[in-house]
Amino acid sequence: MGCCLYSDSRYSADVVEEERVIVDGARGEGGGQILRTSIALSILSRKPVEVINIRAKRSNPGLRAQHLSAVKALAAVFNAYVEDAVLGSKRIYFIPREQKITSLDFDIGTAGSITLLLQAIIPAVSLGGGSIDVKLIGGTDVSGSPTMDYFRNIVLPAYRLLGVEVELEVLRRGYYPKGGGIVKVSVKPRKTSTPLRLGKTPAGASSILSVCSNLPRSVAERQASSAKHYLESRSIHVGNIEIRQEEAVSPGTAITVFQVDGKSIFIGGDNIGRRDLPAEKVGREAAARFTDEYSLGVPVDRHLSDMLVPMLVCTEGESQFLTSEVTGHLETNLRVARMFTSCGYELAREERGVMVRISGKRLRSNT
Repeated sequence: MGCCLYSDSRYSADVVEEERVIVDGARGEGGGQILRTSIALSILSRKPVEVINIRAKRSNPGLRAQHLSAVKALAAVFNAYVEDAVLGSKRIYFIPREQKITSLDFDIGTAGSITLLLQAIIPAVSLGGGSIDVKLIGGTDVSGSPTMDYFRNIVLPAYRLLGVEVELEVLRRGYYPKGGGIVKVSVKPRKTSTPLRLGKTPAGASSILSVCSNLPRSVAERQASSAKHYLESRSIHVGNIEIRQEEAVSPGTAITVFQVDGKSIFIGGDNIGRRDLPAEKVGREAAARFTDEYSLGVPVDRHLSDMLVPMLVCTEGESQFLTSEVTGHLETNLRVARMFTSCGYELAREERGVMVRISGKRLRSNT
C-alpha cells in the first residue's frame, strides 16, 4: 500500500471496491485537469476514484507540486482517505467522506495556480451543499491557468448564474517564479439548480482590466492601450478600461479583455507579461484571444466551457450552450464526468461554433 494522507480501516479498498471509478490519466488532454475533475466528482458522487497513468504523456510524468496541492487541499476539507499522494506518483486512490472543515488556510507553494485549485474546491463544496472560507497562497496570474481577473470577472459570474455564490478578495498578487499571492475566498452552498440555456448573443461593449505589480503604471497602461487599439481596429466597441497597480512579492503583469452581462454572455481573453514580451504585445494577444470568441457571437468562450461541466452534470435537466470550439479540456471533462454520473452529452457543430448539450442530474450529495 502506498503513502496515505488519512487512514481508517472502515474505508479499506475491499469495502468500496465495487464502487471504485478508475480513470486513465493518460487519455484525452492527459494533464492535471483530469485529476482535479476526478477528485471533485468523486466527492460529489461519493464514489472512490483511482487515477492511474497520471500525466503519462508529459515530459515530467506523475504528480507535480501543483497537482499534489489540489489532492491535499480537498483531502483536508473532506477528511478523505488517500493513497500515493506524493511527488512523482503516477497513481492515486481517493475515498471521499463528508466535509470536515469549513475554514482552510493553504499554501500551494511558490507560483502554483490558485485559480486551478479553485476550479476543484468550488464545485466540490458548493454543489455538495457545503460552505467554506479559504485563504490560499500561491500564484494568481501564472502560465497555463486562467488569470485571477479572468476567473473573477468571467468564471464566477457564470457560476453565479448556476446558483453558486462565491466571494473573492485578492490581498496580494502572485507571479512566476516567486508566487506569494494571497486570495481569500468564501464559498456558499448552491442556492438553485436550473439548467443553463445559452445560444447566440448580440455584440456588445468589451471591458479591459490591466494590472501591474512592482513596475511603473505605464506598463499596465501600454498593455491596455494596445488591446484597445486592436479591438477598435476590428470595430469592437471598448467600454470600461481599468488600470491597476497592485502589491506583489515580485514584478509581474496581467491583462484580461472580457464581455460579461451575468445572464447571457461570458467571454474573455487574457494574458500575462514576460520579460521577453513587450507590454504592447501582451495586450494585443489578450485582445486577439477575446476577438476570436467575440467574432463568432458565442456566449461561452472555449476556456470557460470545460469549467462549466462539473456544474452542469450535477444540474438536473438538459443544459446547452454555444461555444467556439471543442478543446481537449472540454472533451476530457465530459468523458470523466460521464464515468461518475452517467450523464449524457452531445457536441454538435453549427455554422459558427459548437453547441454543447449536457443531460445532468442531482447527485446524492447535492442539496
